[in-house]
Amino acid sequence: MSTKKKQSFLGGAAILASAVVIVKAIGFFYKIPLNNILGEEGKTYFDSAYQIYNVLLSISTAGLPLALSKLVSEAQARGRENEKRRLFSTAIWIFFALGLAGFALMFFGTDWVAARLHNESAYWAIRALSPAVFCVCLLSCMRGYTQGQGNMTPTAVSQVLEALSKLGIGLALAWYIFQAGMGQELVAAGAILGVTIGTVLSMVFVSSYLLTHRSPGEALDVPAGRGTLALRILAIGIPITLSNSAMSVITLVDTSIVMGRLQSGLGLTERAAASLKGSYGYAMDMLNLPPAFVFPVTMSLIPVAAAALARRDHREVDRIISSAFRLIAILALPCGVGLSVLSTPIMRLVLPAQPEAALAAGPHLQILGLACIFVCLMNLTNAILQTYGKVQLPVFTVIAGGMVKIVMNYFLVGNPDINIHGAPVSTLCCYLTIAGLNLFFVWKYSPEKPRYLAIFVKPVIASVLMGGAAWAVHGFVSRALSGHSAYGANAAATLCGILAGVIVYAVLVVALRILRAEDLKTVPHGAKLAKLLHLR
Repeated sequence: MSTKKKQSFLGGAAILASAVVIVKAIGFFYKIPLNNILGEEGKTYFDSAYQIYNVLLSISTAGLPLALSKLVSEAQARGRENEKRRLFSTAIWIFFALGLAGFALMFFGTDWVAARLHNESAYWAIRALSPAVFCVCLLSCMRGYTQGQGNMTPTAVSQVLEALSKLGIGLALAWYIFQAGMGQELVAAGAILGVTIGTVLSMVFVSSYLLTHRSPGEALDVPAGRGTLALRILAIGIPITLSNSAMSVITLVDTSIVMGRLQSGLGLTERAAASLKGSYGYAMDMLNLPPAFVFPVTMSLIPVAAAALARRDHREVDRIISSAFRLIAILALPCGVGLSVLSTPIMRLVLPAQPEAALAAGPHLQILGLACIFVCLMNLTNAILQTYGKVQLPVFTVIAGGMVKIVMNYFLVGNPDINIHGAPVSTLCCYLTIAGLNLFFVWKYSPEKPRYLAIFVKPVIASVLMGGAAWAVHGFVSRALSGHSAYGANAAATLCGILAGVIVYAVLVVALRILRAEDLKTVPHGAKLAKLLHLR
């Protein structure tokens, strides 16, 4: 493949990080109105189908595309064009088989899958999503091939195209079906169909890109056999897949346990259980937002840490890892505290059409806001451990946290005095366990031991003060507007509280010298930002 301009490694990472931010921003404008359309029951049907998809997606996209990308990159560095082509033609059949198996499970085994989740009304949503599994497997292979050649543009564009299709097609279908009064299970299926169509369009785009950007001329290298190349791809990809898909599998099992215990432990009907699970699902959507925006910022530091590690420059590794932790602390802590302090007002703000569901979701988000901090820490420490070559450790820590989550949910959700309120507690304990274990192993294997107390104390103090300011301003504005529209008063009070929190936190970050100029050195445009903030 020929490209007009070679992208640097960090430039490619910046393109992908920018795409992630755009995709998540589009996802926000997709999920918020969709949640208002779906209602609590429809939300559970949508989530059930998507969690199955996430497991199959993780298996097909977590490790094998990275393995293909690595091998293609190595072949390109040695000028082995024929080996590049054979790697792709070999990998495409592996992905084809994975996609076909996933599609068959979701399409022909829909009844069985829905029954295992104790959520038979999710039938149509699961079936509507089944073609996406096949398409995304082929798409992942193509993305891995282009990324291996240092070209991140096809991946970034296709990700944005997927997100736009969800927004433009999925949301429109869900609204149309809702207006036609066809039932929440079909509304969820309509929303899911937008995901499937987006995947198909993305696959067509990347396929067209590959066909129009072929490498010219013939090469003289003699590549290894297809069996040998397939074994190389699997040897690299399978350990990474196990690490990255473990949490998706555990979340799916956890969903089955929560739905099952609400029905068997509390004697609820499937629809009543789905309604309770839906309020928890609303809060989970808010939990997943901050990590999606925070993580790309810190991930730009990891390739630089890997390069320093290869040079045995332990002091530079320590500086980079400490910077990554500081950035996570500076960004994740205020997000988590803010979500927790303003939990119910935020849910009322984003769910104007579902006021009862918003009130039910508020207490869940109060706990999950704190869990958000540990999700961000988990993501960063997983990446650091993989940079250190400890690729197996994140698998075991995620499984340990998952077991905590599953066991706690079984006993807490099945308790009539706790019921669905046990789900966010188990989620918090799950991520706390994973992050705690990871922090220990990062400390153990780091050449220069990270100073966690020095890194986290100031951001914690600043975040607590920020949370207090946000809570106080929200309360003041809410009382001042008590005679006006309930939704309008809450919206104004919540936005004022958030604004106050942002201002207070920004002032404290600079005043307490929490952020350093070196922390922004490897972040895109970090030098300009450091100069603007007068950081040293």
